[in-house]
Amino acid sequence: MSSLSRELVFLILQFLDEEKFRDTVHKLEQESGFFFNMKYFEDSVNNGEWDDVEKYLSGFTKVDDNRYSMKIFFEIRKQKYLEALDKRDRAKAVEILVKDLKVFSAFNDELFKEITQLLTLENFRENEQLSKYGDTKSARSIMLAELKKLIEANPLFRDKLQFPTLKNSRLRTLINQSLNWQHQLCKNPRSNPDIKTLFVDHSCGPPNGARAPSPVTNPLMAMPKPSGGFPPLSAHGPFQPAPAPLPASLAGWMANPSTVPHPAVSGGPLGLGAPNNAAAMLKRPRTPTNNPSMDYQTADSELLMKRTRPMGISDEASNLPVNLLPMTYTGQSHAQSLFSSDELPKNVVTILNQGSAVRSMDFHPVQQTLLLVGTNVGDIAVWELGSRERLAHRNFKVWDVGTCSVPLQTALVKDSAISVNRVAWSPDGALFGVAYNKHIVHVYSYHSSDDIRQHLEIDAHIGSVNDLAFSHPNKQLCIVSCGDDKAIKVWDAVTGVKQYTFEGHEAPVFSVCPHYKENIQFIFSTAMDGKIKAWLYDNLGSRVDYDAPGHCCTTMSYSADGTRLFSCGTSKEGDSYLVEWNESEGAVKRTYQGFRKRSIGVVQFDTTKNRFLAVGDEFVIKIWDMENPNLMTTIEADGGLPASPRIRFNKEGMMLAVSTNDNGIKILANTDGLRLLHSFEAPRSASENVAKASTIGTLGGASVNPGTSLAVADRGAPVCSIIGLNGDNRSLADVKPRIVDESMEKSKIWKLSEINESSQCRSLKLPDNLLPVRVSRLIYTNSGLAILALASNAVHKLWKWQRNERNPTGKASSIAPPQLWQPSSGILMTNETSEANPEDAVPCFALSKNDSYVMSASGGKISLFNMMTFKTMTTFMPPPPAATFLAFHPQDNNIIAIGMDDSSIQIYNVRVDEVKSKLKGHQKRVTGLAFSNVLNVLVSSGADAQLCVWSTDGWEKQASKFLQIPSGRVPASLAETRVQFHQDQIQFLTVHETQIAIYEASKLECLKQWVPQESSVPITHATYSCDSQSIYASFGDGSVGVLTAITLRLRCRIHPTAYIPSNISSNNSRVYPLVIAAHPTEPNQFALGLTDGAVHVLEPLESEGKWGSLPPSDNGAGSSIAAGQGSSDQPTR
Repeated sequence: MSSLSRELVFLILQFLDEEKFRDTVHKLEQESGFFFNMKYFEDSVNNGEWDDVEKYLSGFTKVDDNRYSMKIFFEIRKQKYLEALDKRDRAKAVEILVKDLKVFSAFNDELFKEITQLLTLENFRENEQLSKYGDTKSARSIMLAELKKLIEANPLFRDKLQFPTLKNSRLRTLINQSLNWQHQLCKNPRSNPDIKTLFVDHSCGPPNGARAPSPVTNPLMAMPKPSGGFPPLSAHGPFQPAPAPLPASLAGWMANPSTVPHPAVSGGPLGLGAPNNAAAMLKRPRTPTNNPSMDYQTADSELLMKRTRPMGISDEASNLPVNLLPMTYTGQSHAQSLFSSDELPKNVVTILNQGSAVRSMDFHPVQQTLLLVGTNVGDIAVWELGSRERLAHRNFKVWDVGTCSVPLQTALVKDSAISVNRVAWSPDGALFGVAYNKHIVHVYSYHSSDDIRQHLEIDAHIGSVNDLAFSHPNKQLCIVSCGDDKAIKVWDAVTGVKQYTFEGHEAPVFSVCPHYKENIQFIFSTAMDGKIKAWLYDNLGSRVDYDAPGHCCTTMSYSADGTRLFSCGTSKEGDSYLVEWNESEGAVKRTYQGFRKRSIGVVQFDTTKNRFLAVGDEFVIKIWDMENPNLMTTIEADGGLPASPRIRFNKEGMMLAVSTNDNGIKILANTDGLRLLHSFEAPRSASENVAKASTIGTLGGASVNPGTSLAVADRGAPVCSIIGLNGDNRSLADVKPRIVDESMEKSKIWKLSEINESSQCRSLKLPDNLLPVRVSRLIYTNSGLAILALASNAVHKLWKWQRNERNPTGKASSIAPPQLWQPSSGILMTNETSEANPEDAVPCFALSKNDSYVMSASGGKISLFNMMTFKTMTTFMPPPPAATFLAFHPQDNNIIAIGMDDSSIQIYNVRVDEVKSKLKGHQKRVTGLAFSNVLNVLVSSGADAQLCVWSTDGWEKQASKFLQIPSGRVPASLAETRVQFHQDQIQFLTVHETQIAIYEASKLECLKQWVPQESSVPITHATYSCDSQSIYASFGDGSVGVLTAITLRLRCRIHPTAYIPSNISSNNSRVYPLVIAAHPTEPNQFALGLTDGAVHVLEPLESEGKWGSLPPSDNGAGSSIAAGQGSSDQPTR
C-alpha cells in the first residue's frame, strides 16, 4: 500500500472516531495494522476480554514473530490460565493449557511442565514464583504494565503507536476543498450551489436547466471568478467555507499566493543579513509558539504554487491535495521523487567493540571511512571502517601538569574520573578536538593511519567543557568551546591563544553552532535553561535572545548545504522537540512529530543529504523527511541500542554510526556505503599518500606566546599544515614545541606494565558467608549482572549486583559490592557427588543462554537447576562414566555435549532423554568443549593434550592434533586442556599449563603459541576478553597476565599483592587463582576464583581505562610469534 493510501486510512479512522463508529474504528485498526490503539488494548485487558485482546493483536503480530511477541502472547494466556485456576475452574484451565499454552512448550518445555504442575496444587500461590499473586484486578494491572513495555520495545509496533497529528475533520476539509475546485470548473457557477451527492463530480447547471458540458472533455477557457463558495454542509459537520480572493494589494508579495492562512515567509535569503545590517538582522527575536498545530509555509506548498496551471483556473484553487485530485500540469515536477528512504543507510555492515560507552563520534570529512570516537572513560579512538581496525587509541591524561590551573588540579584530585563530551574533526581533517567533562580541550593533529600527535592542550573552562566546534572567521581556523562556566570561548587553532570570550547566558552553555551566511560569521549557542543566543565575532554581546521549544536543553545544526537551521533537544520533563527554524524571524517554521513522553537523557540528532533528519530515541533511530513533520521511518539496527543512542552520518550520508548498549558501535550503510567500505578493505596506502601530500608543511622557527592556554605541539616530526576549507595556511610548526610526541618515543620507552599494589588497579573481593572452599569453576551470567561459582564441595554460589547510584547499570563491577544471593527458601544449589574418590571429581557446569538454568556436575549425576529458585529440575546420567565438561549447543538448548572421564563425548538430547551420538577420539578424559556456529563444528580437548574437531551435522571427526609441548616441559599426567572460540568463531584459544596457543579450526593449524619463560610456574587458566582483543591468564604463583590476542604478546602483569590481602598472601603462598572469567560486555573486567574459596573482580583504574599499553609491534603491523616458539617478552617471574 502506498504512503498516500496509508494516510487515507488514518483520515478514515479519524472520521469514524468523530462519528462514534467505535467498533468499526478498532476493526479497521486491526485489519490495516497501521495504528495500535493502546487505550483500547488497555481497556480490553482490564476487562478480561481475552478473545478480543488476541484478535486485536493478531492484526499486528503473531506468536512466533519475535521474542517480544512470544512474551506478549504468553503473558496474556498465562494470566487467563491463572484466573481460571483462581476460580477453581479446572476444566477451563486444562482447555487453556492445551489450546493456548501448549504452543510455548516447543520453546521452553521445562516452563510448560512447571505451568502444568500448577494444576496439582490446591492454590497456585503455593508456587514460590506466584506467592505474591494478588487479586485479579491487581494482577491484570501488573501484567498490563509489562505488556506495554514489551509492545513499545517490539520492532513490529515501533511506528504504529502514535496517531499522526491531524486537524479536526481533516477528511471533510479535503472533500470541501475538492468541491470548491469543482465549483471553479463550472461554466455558470451559482452563488449558493446545492450539493446533493458526493458520488459524482459537482457541476452547476446552465440557466435554462440543461446540463453543463463536462470539464473533462471540454478545454477550459478564461472564465470569471465565482461569486461565492459552498455553504457549510451542516448535516455532515463543519466544512470550511471557500477561501475568499486575496486583496489586490497583497498580490505583489508572491506571484502565486497561497490561500491557506499561513504566516508569510520572507522571500529574501534566510541568512542573518547583509554585512551592513548584520546586527539589525540578528535583533529580531521572537519566542516561538508552543502550539503544535500551527502551520508554516513549506517548500512543498511553494512548489505546488509554482506549478503551471491550466488556463482559466484561479489562484484560489492552488492548495488542493494532489493525491485526492490527480491532475497533470505542464512541466510538473516533484522534488521528493528525487529522494527515497532506500538511500538511507539501514543495513548493519559491521560492529566495532569500543570497550566503553560511546559519548561522541565524528566521521573524517575527507577520508569517509575514518571514524573518531570518544567515550565515557575519557579515551579516544580512530577506526578504519573498511578494515574494521582501530588505528589509534589514546587514554586521557594531562599532557603538561605544570601548567594546570588550580581549579583543574583540584577537580582532578577530587574526582579522577573523566569523560569525553564531544569529538570533532576540523573542516579539512588535519586536526581534531576533544572536549572533556573537566576543564580541558585536547587538540590532536592527524597525519595518516595511526599517526596522531598531540597539538594543543587548553585549560578552557571551569567545570565541564560541554561542546566544541571548528570555525574560520577572517580565514583563520579557530576552535569554539562552551562550558559549565556559562561562557563561550574562541581559540586560535594553531597557537591556542584565546581570541574571544562571550558571556551572557545565565545557565551552563550546552552547545555551540558556528556558521556563516552572506560573509557574516556568527555563532549560535544554547544553554541548559533553554535560552538560545547568537554572537558575532566581536565583544558587543548577544544579538539574539529567545527560547528553545519547551525550554529544552538543545543542540542546533544546519543542513549540509548550510541553508536550513534545525534544533533538537529534551526538556527536564522528558519531552523532546525537533524543529526547523525561520532564522530571519527567530521563530519555529516546522515542528516534527513522533516523540513519546519521557525521553531518556537528551536525544541526539544529525542531518544528511539536505533531506533527512535522524534522532536516536526509544532504542531506535527515527528518520524524518525535512519537508514532512510526520515520522518517516525508524531503523532498529538489529536491536541492542540504548534508549538514546549516539548517532553520526558521514559526509555523503552513505554510512551511519550508532552507539550500542554493550559499549560498541554499529555501522550502517546503504549500497554506496557498502561499496565504499569494500574499496577500503585493502590497504589504504593510496589514500594515505594523498592525505600526507595534502597535509605536510614545513618546519618554521617562529615562537608564539601561548598565553593562558596549555599550547602543545610536536617536535621533530612532519608538521600538518592547515590548508583547505578554512583558507588558513599557517603551519602548525609556527607554535613553539613543548612536548615530545609520545608516539615518536613509544618504541623506546615501552615496557611491560607491572601492577604490584592495590592502588594501581580496582579490585573487589566478593562477600561470602558460606564455607570457603576452593573455586573450581567460575562464570559471568550472559546478562553481566551476576557471577556464578562452583566450589569443589559441589556447592554453587551466585552473586548479584543491584542498581544504585554507584552502579546505575546494575552490572557486575568492582565499584559496588554484590549480594551473595539465595532464594527465600534458603536452599543451596548442590550437586550430587560420587561416593568413590570425591577428590578426583572434575566439577563442570554450563549456563543456558537466557540465564534461567544451569546444568552442573561434580562427579555424580548431572543436575539441572532453576537459577531463580535454586530447585533441582531433574538429574540424569549417573556415573560411571562421570561428566567432566558440559556445553550447550548454540542453536538448540535441548542438545548438550557432555565430555566424560572415560575419554568419550556424548551428544545428549534433554527433551527426549536420549544420547544421540557417542564420539570417541581422545585417550584421556575430556576437559574442554566449544561449539562454532559459523563452521558448524565442535572442538574438544582432553587431558591427553589432544585437540579434535567434529562436524555437528553428522558428528563425524574431521581432524585431530596433539599440542606442541615445549621442549623441557613435562606436564602433569592429567593436565587440563581448555578451548574457547574467538568472537569470529573461526579461530580458537587453547590453554594448557605449559602454553597458550591460537588455532584455526577448519585446518586445525596452530597460528601462534606463547610459553611462559619460567617452567616451574604453570598456567592455571586463561580466557578471551568479551571482544576477543585480550587474553587473561592466571598462574600458579598468584599472578595474572594480560596478553594482546592478535599477537600473543604480554602487555601487563598483575602481581598477587595487588589484589590478595597481605595477611593472606604472606601466610599462605599457595593461594592463587584456579579459574578466570571475563565479563560478557566489559572487555577490561575479569573475575578470579582462588584456591582459598575467594572470588575477586578486577578492573583497571578509570584513569587508565585498560590493562597496560600495546607493545611496539602492536602499534604497527605487529610481529606474530611463530607456532612452537616461546615468547621472549615475558620477564622472569
